[in-house]
Amino acid sequence: MAVPFFAALAVAVVWKLFQLFKDPGNSPLRAVTLCLVCAGCSYPLAMPGGATGLDAVAGHGAAKLAQNVLLFTTCYFLMCFYLYSAADVRAGRRRARREAVGLLLVTAVITTVAITAPPAVLVGSFSTADMTVPHVAAFYLVAGLYLMYTLTASFCWTQRYARISQRPLSTGLWLAAVGLAGMAAACLIRAVFVVIRSQGSPVPDVLTVGTSVMLVMTVPLFVIGVTYPAVRNRITAICIWRQHRQLHRQLYPLWLLLSEAFPHTVLQTSNSASWHDRWRARRVHRRYHRRIIECRDGLVQLSPYLAALDQSGATSDTTTPERVARRLRDAAHTCDRRTAGAVGAAWTAGATPEASSAIPQQQYRNDDVQELLSLSEALRSTT
Repeated sequence: MAVPFFAALAVAVVWKLFQLFKDPGNSPLRAVTLCLVCAGCSYPLAMPGGATGLDAVAGHGAAKLAQNVLLFTTCYFLMCFYLYSAADVRAGRRRARREAVGLLLVTAVITTVAITAPPAVLVGSFSTADMTVPHVAAFYLVAGLYLMYTLTASFCWTQRYARISQRPLSTGLWLAAVGLAGMAAACLIRAVFVVIRSQGSPVPDVLTVGTSVMLVMTVPLFVIGVTYPAVRNRITAICIWRQHRQLHRQLYPLWLLLSEAFPHTVLQTSNSASWHDRWRARRVHRRYHRRIIECRDGLVQLSPYLAALDQSGATSDTTTPERVARRLRDAAHTCDRRTAGAVGAAWTAGATPEASSAIPQQQYRNDDVQELLSLSEALRSTT
């Protein structure tokens, strides 16, 4: 479970860094990115190998101190995301500066406690720590109370935004709010345990295990809530990408017929001086929309020849796509490529929408595309 979670967190960090690189002035995005970076850095320190390695280099308790400082910073930047996203930007920035002062004070307190603590008293987990030692009790109590405060504040802002948001964002925010509420409750319960154990009274193991299980359940729930809208949008984008790729292929018979008859209607994409523009021009969405435009332009250029066929009585029944496809093929074979551009341009200047039934005249783009697909499929079946 730990490895997949850390891998998902690493992917999220890389993705946010990429977004921040494209928009470095976005303060809320910068806060989210720093939040994830700090969370990603603190996670290895919670593992036995990472804690042992850092303690061996920097001394006993260094891993515990670094992990908590990174957790503080993670929660601070989570609060900053909401503060920078507030309607009153100036008030949000002032509040963020005040919260930064609080972060520095809490960090200074636990650092002082860790430095002045007896050797090796901070080694180990929360359940095995000797809370009768004042330094240990102060360390865990201050850390727990600060985490509870930041998580509670983040929960209040999250559920407030969830009430005014729409799906799928609201769904993700509610999941994140539940996760934050669970983590804040676990921190509060642990703070009570610290007070009880500091007096020498034992805490039942079932309560300690129950609090740990609560943290284990709520942390992934918060991560799922934060990533749910982005994952949902990415899945939708992939579905649209596949649909455009499929439609691009389905339009090929119609596009091939029209592009061979009127090569000048094919939009050129290799003349751009920027490699980035050339790369974007080869993306599926650009190619799909470009093919629709080229098909419509080709039909406009072919319309004078369709009108000539109609006047000559060569074909009269245009009630089915198959018959329209035959008319298109006949008109494409009769047109002169050397003068097609001039004839089409002259016809377009004085044409009316009713000049040819082969040109889609739908009000909505999807209906227009469906007619083009019907013509293309008819051309494919009548080849």
